[in-house]
Amino acid sequence: MNEAPKFAVILSGCGVYDGSEIHEAVSLLLAIDESGSTYQCFAPNTWQARTIDHYTGESTAVAGDEDNRNVLAESARIARGNIRPLSEFKAQEFDAVVLPGGFGAALNLSNFAVKGAQCGVNEEVERALKESYKEGIVIGGMCIAPVVLARVLGKHKITVTIGNDSTMAEGIRQMGAKHQNCEAEEVCVDEENRIVTTPAYMLAKSIKNVAHGAKNLVSEALELM
Repeated sequence: MNEAPKFAVILSGCGVYDGSEIHEAVSLLLAIDESGSTYQCFAPNTWQARTIDHYTGESTAVAGDEDNRNVLAESARIARGNIRPLSEFKAQEFDAVVLPGGFGAALNLSNFAVKGAQCGVNEEVERALKESYKEGIVIGGMCIAPVVLARVLGKHKITVTIGNDSTMAEGIRQMGAKHQNCEAEEVCVDEENRIVTTPAYMLAKSIKNVAHGAKNLVSEALELM
């Protein structure tokens, strides 16, 4: 019997405004599980760029504040504690690595939300993506997370989607990548570079759109394997 495909999922916290978008992350994990594949969650062991009260929308802390939150500890909420520091990630142990969206991708995994196309990327995230590309495993991104892929792998002329936002698409192009317009549940498949991306809540109107997009992304990733 062939071994089940293994997905690594890189989280960026817990909550749309300062971490991983929970609906996207859970939809992705469910889609992986329902496909007969397995997953392991990872997150960088670092402080969030900011912490947001998701009820009021107000910032309660920023990097350096005593009551700010840790990305790994917050991500563990989604993973039900079954999570590993991203420093332990080894691409050769997996068949795919996927980044759900949420502002955490643009604040904690990178600082795209602040610096746009001139952004930097967390060094552990950058290492994981470069190693994954070198090993030839499938790389995926949901919602805003494809900008992180563009920043790290843009020199390879990868093609990704964040939906149809022209300003953000231009930022992706400035980082050397190509952008393809897609609807909420559609998947942009870059066969040559083995990359799959879907807009999720960049366009989705409901959680069912996100779930369908996640399922389609996993299906396309399995085809590329």
